[in-house]
Amino acid sequence: MKKLFVLMLALALMFSSLTVVSAETASNELTVWCWDPAFNIYAMNEAAKVYQESHPDFKLNVVETPWEDVQTKVTTAAMSGDLSTLPDIFLCQDNAFQKNVINYPDVFADLTSGGVDFTQFPAAKVAYSVVDGKNYGVPFDNGATIQAMRTDILQQAGYTIKDLTDITWDRFIEIGKDVKAKTGLPMISGQAGAPDMVMIMLQSCGSSLFNTDGTLNIKDNAALKKVIGYYAEMVKDGVCVETNGWDGYIATFTTGKCTGTINGCWILGSIQTAKDQSGKWALTNIPKVDIDGGTNYSNNGGSSWAVSASSKNFKLANDFLASTFGGSVKFYETILPSSGALATYLPAGKSDVYNQPSEFFGGQKIFADITAYAAKVPSNATGVYYYEARDAVGNAITQVVGGADIDKALAEADATVSMQMGA
Repeated sequence: MKKLFVLMLALALMFSSLTVVSAETASNELTVWCWDPAFNIYAMNEAAKVYQESHPDFKLNVVETPWEDVQTKVTTAAMSGDLSTLPDIFLCQDNAFQKNVINYPDVFADLTSGGVDFTQFPAAKVAYSVVDGKNYGVPFDNGATIQAMRTDILQQAGYTIKDLTDITWDRFIEIGKDVKAKTGLPMISGQAGAPDMVMIMLQSCGSSLFNTDGTLNIKDNAALKKVIGYYAEMVKDGVCVETNGWDGYIATFTTGKCTGTINGCWILGSIQTAKDQSGKWALTNIPKVDIDGGTNYSNNGGSSWAVSASSKNFKLANDFLASTFGGSVKFYETILPSSGALATYLPAGKSDVYNQPSEFFGGQKIFADITAYAAKVPSNATGVYYYEARDAVGNAITQVVGGADIDKALAEADATVSMQMGA
């Protein structure tokens, strides 16, 4: 009897073990971390519905997690060596993607051969999540920059949106001075101390605060010096007005205190809160810096999906992303009307939904236009210390606007970041 009991116990344990392994390998559920219920979370849940059409047993568990918490949790898991706390998929801000992959390589799964055709996305967008030639992210929301302007204000000064298309910053400033003289309104606005506009200008040149080998590129960066000069000139001449805080910035164009704005295309949601201005707006590409490599296209913001290398459902996670965010025009058509989540998936730009005219923007097919802009954005290097460099350059911009010598300000910024890098 004792031998029979031992045999039965062994069989029971073996069956239990097989059951556990089977549950792990055959699981049809994924857990995702991301933020913003009306945007990212909405899009992820809609992606699940699309995937369920061919995988009816598929389940998705989306956990609302602010970006700051995602960063903290990823850092904690990597530092502790316990990656079991991570979800199958998580959203990562583009400008922080390379930093995280370089610092925590064990966290991120290599998606290079996972079924996503990365050539169907803008090269600049893809580059944010590429390290050592390998793809670690599936691109999502579009941060292509736009120049959005009030056509009625431009008309008062004798201009149209065509006069602002494919122009240089020198011409933009010239027009801006004229508009200010005739209407009393600045052309654009920005937050005091924030480097966003300068970063937009810099990327449009294909330049960055870092070289491709990761070395710092601040004090001897001719493009950076030129764009800070443009920005300081616009503030001095009233072409650009600086505000204190985000709400003040938004109010400049929603209340008619400014002609328009230049920012990532996600700013469209804020612009369109001014319902009384419907039909009075148009958008075009941004001015270019008149130097070698200068273009009329740039980017500000955006994020991409990462798959945890520790995921027990890596194949499912990979196939889910490849079949939705990485390969479904239908999916992007579904999420656009409700969330305004504009794709970086280039085939979506040719769809009927993306080519619908916008009543708010005077009948312009803005989504198709923005998708086309995204395809022309130059790549830029981010790296591990990108945010530290941004902060330092932001301080330099404030000094220059206040009258400081630009070379001295950039040298101080360079020294600050060099110290943080341990150089």
